[in-house]
Amino acid sequence: MQPTAPVAENSPTRNTAPKPTGFRADIQGLRALAVGMVLLYHLWPAHFRGGFAGVDVFFVISGFLITSHLIKTPPRNWADVAKFWARRIRRLLPASLLVLFLVGIATFLVAPQSIWADTGRQILSAGLYVVNWDFAISSVDYLAADNAPSPVQHFWSLSVEEQFYFVWPMIIGLAFLIGTKLGRSKLAVGLTVVAIFLASFVFSVWYTTSEPAMAYFVTPTRMWELAAGGLVAVFVLYVRPERLPFSSLLGWIGLAGIVAGAFLIRADMPFPGYVALVPVVSTALVILADSRGRASVLPILSLRPIRFLGDISYSVYLWHWPLIVLVPYLSAKLGRSESLGVIDNIAIILVSILAAWASTTWVENRFRKTALLSSSRKTFAFAGLAMALVAALGLSQMVVADKIVEQNEDKLQSELADPDSCLGAAVLLPDAKDNPHCDDKDTLQMEPAAAKKDKSKAYADGCWASAPYADRPECTYGDGSKHVALVGNSHAGHWLPTLERLADENDLTITTFLASNCSLSTLPQELSTEEDTKGCQDYSDWVVERTTEGGFDAVVTSERQSTPLQGMGWDETEEKAPEGHRPILQSWVDAKLDVVVIRDTPYPGGADINVPDCVAKHEDNPEECSGTPEEWHWMDPLAASAKTIDSKRMSIIYPQDWLCPEGRCEPVIGGVITYFDTAHITATYAQTLAPQLDASLHRTGLSTFD
Repeated sequence: MQPTAPVAENSPTRNTAPKPTGFRADIQGLRALAVGMVLLYHLWPAHFRGGFAGVDVFFVISGFLITSHLIKTPPRNWADVAKFWARRIRRLLPASLLVLFLVGIATFLVAPQSIWADTGRQILSAGLYVVNWDFAISSVDYLAADNAPSPVQHFWSLSVEEQFYFVWPMIIGLAFLIGTKLGRSKLAVGLTVVAIFLASFVFSVWYTTSEPAMAYFVTPTRMWELAAGGLVAVFVLYVRPERLPFSSLLGWIGLAGIVAGAFLIRADMPFPGYVALVPVVSTALVILADSRGRASVLPILSLRPIRFLGDISYSVYLWHWPLIVLVPYLSAKLGRSESLGVIDNIAIILVSILAAWASTTWVENRFRKTALLSSSRKTFAFAGLAMALVAALGLSQMVVADKIVEQNEDKLQSELADPDSCLGAAVLLPDAKDNPHCDDKDTLQMEPAAAKKDKSKAYADGCWASAPYADRPECTYGDGSKHVALVGNSHAGHWLPTLERLADENDLTITTFLASNCSLSTLPQELSTEEDTKGCQDYSDWVVERTTEGGFDAVVTSERQSTPLQGMGWDETEEKAPEGHRPILQSWVDAKLDVVVIRDTPYPGGADINVPDCVAKHEDNPEECSGTPEEWHWMDPLAASAKTIDSKRMSIIYPQDWLCPEGRCEPVIGGVITYFDTAHITATYAQTLAPQLDASLHRTGLSTFD
């Protein structure tokens, strides 16, 4: 994330003190430090685990520079506000929209079709500078957690800043006008900035605790960081930095805090709540110190290489992340490893700097000075046209991807309707070798883009209880006389298409009790918040009561332990979790329900494989995306608990051979991609498993499935 340009961009004169409204070499150095932290974090996250806090450094710088400018020349009318916006557009949009446009083209050329739709939507929202809200929504989507990284993900922070630039001149201008009428303009501006800082900080601490995933991206939780820079700008109205005691020491303390944060802050800390005070306060101290002299941080921050990096830091930030995301796809297309090594990382750094220098020289600087955008009206017209072009590109990606999915879905449904089809798991049936339709069983019939959207009806029908699990939807499928409850989390939900195909011939009515990321257990899970943990347990109690007293004949249940138990690591969770499932299973048996536990499916996510994305990169050789049952193994406390219950009403089904025939877990079987992400079976493949599940249900000997 890159802040705005300095208010006055005159060259510094040698051996003179910087003016508060003039060029600040120390701020250019901070910019270089901030973008360096982000770049190193993205390339070597294990070594620079807090490098993402470089974004927070940028926020403070932006808040300081913009507030300083607005205090010096406060907007007095809408024309002044428009001129401010126009300057921001000329400064920021040409380079950012150029990068978005080129990323869209590169995505078409080198990225797999499976990411086109998401990337197109994100390019569209990034071009409108609201992509941070898109990522905030996606961050709480359980199924989106394992999606491939977006090549425009870094635009979330640019969106936060643009939203700040949109509202800040109006806020400061209004405060100035009110203060002028009261004869206290500076005081009014200062109190306004303080109020926004405090309100946003309190909200940030609270929201980071209650909704940590969304809190990272949304603007209200970040506003205080920009306002912190504004506080520094307000402070220097009353106190000249050079009059501060130990100003050089303040600069060193701030610089040390920023560097320490790059190594000590971790992604699992509550961020941007109170932990963000480390980079924010540290940056504020460096700016407030207004460093000068040999004993200050200025000699370091004004070194020529650091100054150079600071000058192009905005463009470095724009270019580096798309390269990190897209280069592996290009590498795979060229037959090389898609994993980035040290040499690749160094090359990305060099290319990022070269591209940044070029775009700074020929795009940023040219557009800021061009006569073409000499008026606010012309600037807004340019922005509208450029944003429309980028939006059109994003929309075209979405349309193309949706067309691919639509055509593929029609083809697959036609195949499924054919009784002689050899699609999907049909190739595993004993009579497949005599079926002439199975001759081309290795031909890919499902597009990876279609696989990512190939989910059970439970998603479209809104059948999920989501955190904090107060809403408890039930969905019903079929109209048979035998009532079956499908119970569990998303790994029960992916069996719904299979049971739907069996409903008519087995006289079944299926009612779903599905919860996202919540395992039915008497033991609490380590969910995002205490409210979610309690809600999950309350939901479990409700499901037990509803299924034991609701006139059901049987329960079919399956789960994946996707989060550890509260206060435990994964090893202890694997040992203790079965104890939480046993009372629930026993309550169903005691209620004289037939209970079928489907052992959890092999887990490609354990080998860091998103199956559709991997197949898209290796369509000529999907075996690159396969694994062994050991590599794709994951704990299953539910099945482990079921083994301890001795009852004729309890049965366990093991589906491993349906996904790992001949001892190899396959990403494509019978032309169908088996998973729509890192863990969940595609609805099409689940439908083709109906014969296998039907035979297994009959073998249980349970009366419901006779």
